[in-house]
Amino acid sequence: MDSIIVTGGGELDGQIPIAGAKNACLTLMPATLLSEEPLTLTNAPRLSDIKTMTELLSSLGAEVSSLQGGKVLAMSSHNLNNHTAHYDIVRKMRASNLVLGPMLARLGHAIVSLPGGCAIGARPMDLHIDALEALGAEIELKDGYLHAQAPGGLKGATHELRFASVGATENTVMAATLAKGTTVLKNAAREPEIVDLVRCLRKMGAQIDGEGTSTITIQGVDRLGGATHQVVTDRIELGTYMLAPAIAGGTVECLGGRIELVQAFCEKLDQCGISVEETEAGLKVSRKNGRIRAIDVVTEVFPGFPTDLQAQMMALLCTADGTSVLEEKIFENRFMHAPELVRMGAEIDVQGGLATVHGVDRLKGAPVMATDLRASVSLILAGLAAEGETIVSRVYHLDRGYEQVVRKFSGVGAKIERVQLK
Repeated sequence: MDSIIVTGGGELDGQIPIAGAKNACLTLMPATLLSEEPLTLTNAPRLSDIKTMTELLSSLGAEVSSLQGGKVLAMSSHNLNNHTAHYDIVRKMRASNLVLGPMLARLGHAIVSLPGGCAIGARPMDLHIDALEALGAEIELKDGYLHAQAPGGLKGATHELRFASVGATENTVMAATLAKGTTVLKNAAREPEIVDLVRCLRKMGAQIDGEGTSTITIQGVDRLGGATHQVVTDRIELGTYMLAPAIAGGTVECLGGRIELVQAFCEKLDQCGISVEETEAGLKVSRKNGRIRAIDVVTEVFPGFPTDLQAQMMALLCTADGTSVLEEKIFENRFMHAPELVRMGAEIDVQGGLATVHGVDRLKGAPVMATDLRASVSLILAGLAAEGETIVSRVYHLDRGYEQVVRKFSGVGAKIERVQLK
């Protein structure tokens, strides 16, 4: 099994190219199920999750070709021959549930296994089910599978989500594009990945308004066509690499970065004493002066502080001057990285959804274990600031969300390598 070895102590300098957004691409790919015509995605990230979604779509009869080294995905769903998303594929990744809405809208029926993914909380499907049932779907849970049908087709309706769920918003918007009449989705999620999805669907002929706000209106159409669409920059990868010079020192320019993708995150960096400067090519990040200042962080739905940057932010605050409090309000059980940071000398107290971090002068390298995708990269970041060698095991999580992570870190001077340890 692979591990990553990080030797801390050196400042970073240079440029890091930021990939297309994993969460956007995983949402855009199922959109091919809505049309018989081709959908092509450019700026696709090269990740194991993308391969899993490719496997899932192929199992349904879609054709998916990976071009230009995986940066372009050419898809066609003109010959769908299966309406069951099986457990052996769906269990690998939470985003697999996003085939439910498109299949139900186009085929009138779908059977989808309950999904898997990182062990960071239950993340139930009830919000998806409620919204699709509001559009006229009949859904029953049997033997771990959602059996959904809409014999007379989906029909537009007004529905308010109990929670601004990204996945439920995406599933509902895609389903509503082919529903009869108008759908008004209230308390919709506002993430950039949803805005990106709507822009793609609009290119395919969908009639949608309100993306980026809490109310999205979809006027159903008879059919959707094909399109070519560029995947938006990954704001989570962007925020992760922005933290590298904040933790290790030095200056790094994140190519393709934009402030509007990470506004709340940038505000917290400023409070910590981190400079973020917009350039023609992206965002340039460096420490302002001296030691990082302690701050408090609360994760919230967009446009608040992203839960997917909480673990990385904790790594930064481990060496801050003072005491920081992080409150996780999106997912339960998402402080599993804290005990691993403690192994490196951090002082962290976790009580339910609150983590209190007492800054220390220096972390020390140690063998640590990744527990989920974002936790894995937070331990690498901590290793950049630690004395000596940090060995991060179970890094297969990392491959789900970060492409060429060793190359990108080493390209700005980090001492990092990926090895196979017995």
